[in-house]
Parts: sequence; structure tokens; C-alpha cells
Amino acid sequence: MGRANPPVYLDYNATAPIRPEARAAMLDAMSAAGNPSSVHGPGRAARARLEAARRRIADFLGAAPGNVVFTSGGTEANLIALRGSGRRRVLVSAIEHAAVLGAAPGAGRVPVGRDGLVDLGALDAMLAASGEPALVSVMWANNETGAIQPVAGVVEVARRHGALVHSDAVQAAGKLPLDFAASGLDAMSVSAHKLGGPPGVGALLVAEGAPVSPLAAGGGQERGRRAGTENLPGVAGFAAAVEAAAADPGEAARVRAPRDGFEARLAAAAPEARILCREVERLGNTSCVVMPGVAAETQVMALDLEGIAVSAGAACSSGKVRRSHVVDAMEPEGEAAGCALRVSFGRTNGPEDVERVVAAWLRLYKRAGRTARAAA
Repeated sequence: MGRANPPVYLDYNATAPIRPEARAAMLDAMSAAGNPSSVHGPGRAARARLEAARRRIADFLGAAPGNVVFTSGGTEANLIALRGSGRRRVLVSAIEHAAVLGAAPGAGRVPVGRDGLVDLGALDAMLAASGEPALVSVMWANNETGAIQPVAGVVEVARRHGALVHSDAVQAAGKLPLDFAASGLDAMSVSAHKLGGPPGVGALLVAEGAPVSPLAAGGGQERGRRAGTENLPGVAGFAAAVEAAAADPGEAARVRAPRDGFEARLAAAAPEARILCREVERLGNTSCVVMPGVAAETQVMALDLEGIAVSAGAACSSGKVRRSHVVDAMEPEGEAAGCALRVSFGRTNGPEDVERVVAAWLRLYKRAGRTARAAA
């Protein structure tokens, strides 16, 4: 029997495979005893390792070390930002990740256009409708479509109304150059595992003077902004992943090539297919494609049977494929939200992966077409 084709991983926006540098840094950190809050020698060595990692991560994100608060990941960072700001009035974009929507279930939803970008005029009107101090949260780049949001415009509008601004930059970090200090943001969330670090560790960046109250109190760690012993091996892996990404500035261009090749092949072979947000600036690794008449869940399962890992919408804890609230916000009418597939490329993907996913997608597309014609 011939060898089965190796699996093709095209779900980097859910999580990226851990970088070898991150794995090595974690093992090294785990080999040494010491709590960063202890005053003896091993504790001081652990503290030095923690603060060195903090500096490397801060440099990568255009921040000062004092801005960085380590968390258990992007979800916790979002939760602290939205619930610890002291602002009862919260506005979020309609395309935010569930980690933001769940943190502020009563928040006002700022609409987006069909292009997938937040409507700055609507945000301005919503802020003007009430004099109550507000917090605005708009993601830097969307996890499903890759559309890069007008963060500078959001900050400009919010400042006119005295609002604080937070951005979930989990998908952007490592894929776009970020400069927290220059952004004007009050807070920004990032996560290690999206850029090749370990899961279970992230950070909330907080601007000097921006209000943030801890949700977990107790030990006084992270300058009193997040209690609990820091995950030192995770932080070490996070810093190593950041350093590896920074050392390879050509990675983004290499990742864009297979994404663009995938979209070009589909456009030529299946003109009825639609690539969402193609007309705006997007993350170079992300493609959100609509296969008309075929449920996203069917597409994910069919490709999985061929050894190809993709997703529909965001990865959720239930393990189920849900109708995309992101595409629904862009196109409230029609079937696109139920038929949109996310293909997200990364550093391990090459032309052979493009061939595999295109061929598998087209086989399903043709089968679906034959089934529809037979039913008619």
C-alpha cells in the first residue's frame, strides 16, 4: 500500500504550531526552581528571567515593560480590559471575538459595512448619544476574514468623546508590525499561541495612567493588576516565540504567497465562490471563502476526511461549527454566514499544501453541484 498523504494544517488563526525556540525556552525555564516573588537566590533568578522576557515582549509590541501585564491568554486579557476599566458603558464592534462579546454581554454593538470594517460614523453617533463615559473595544484584525480594522480612526473618534479604547490584537501580533505606544490605545490584548508560543499565556498591555482593576486579587503580582504566580515557563516560551518572529521579517511575505495562490486558483476554477473582504487590507495569511449552497460544517468535515485542517468561524469550546456572526454582521441577508470557510496559512505551509486544499475544495464543490442538479 502507498503512504497516506501527510496532514495539512491550515488553521493557524486557531493556534499556530509551537516554534522550536519556544519549546526549548520552556524546557529551560522548567528545569530551574524558583518563584519570581521569592527573595532568595532561585527566586531572584526566576524574577530576572521573567523581567527579561517582559522586556523582549514589550520591545516587540512597541511598549514599555511596565505596560505589560501577563495573563493566562487573550481571553483573560480581554476580560480584564473590559471589566476592569471602571466604565459601565461599553461599545464593541459587531465582529469581535467571543472573548470580547462574552466579557461585555450588555455592550452596544457598533455595526460594520459589507467590507468587514467597523463603521466609524456609527461609532461617532453612538458615542454622541450619551454623555456617560465609555470604553470602546475594536479588534485590530478579524480572526475570520483577516480584515484589518481602522484602529487609528477608532482612537480618533473615541478621544473626541472622552472614551477609553481597547483593541484585541490577538490575531495581529506576529502578523503585522504593532506599536502600542504610537497607537494611542489605552489597552491591548495579545496571546502567545497565535504566533508560535505556548497556549495558556498572553498579556494585556496597559497605557500609563489608564484605569485597570484586577479581577483576581490576592498575591499582588504584576504590580497588583493580576494576582497569581506568573506562568514563568509559558512567559519564557512567549518571549522566545516573539524573538523568533522578530528575527524573520520575511515570514509574512512567505505566508502571503500560498494564501494568494489558493485564492487565485479558486477564482479561476470556481468563479461563483466568493472571497470575503478581498477589497480591503487583510492579514496576509487569512482567506474567508464562501462555497455557495454548501454548509460550512460539511466543508470542514469533508476536508478533514482528506487530512486537511481548516475551520469555519472561530474555534469554540463546544467543538461545533456555528453560523458566523462575523459574516452575519457584514451580510445580514443571504446564506454566506452559513457557508463561509476560513483557511489560515502559516510558516509551515508551501505550494504542495495549496495544491491539496484546492483539489479537495474543488472536488467537494463539483459534488455539491452535481447533487444540486440531480435534485432539480
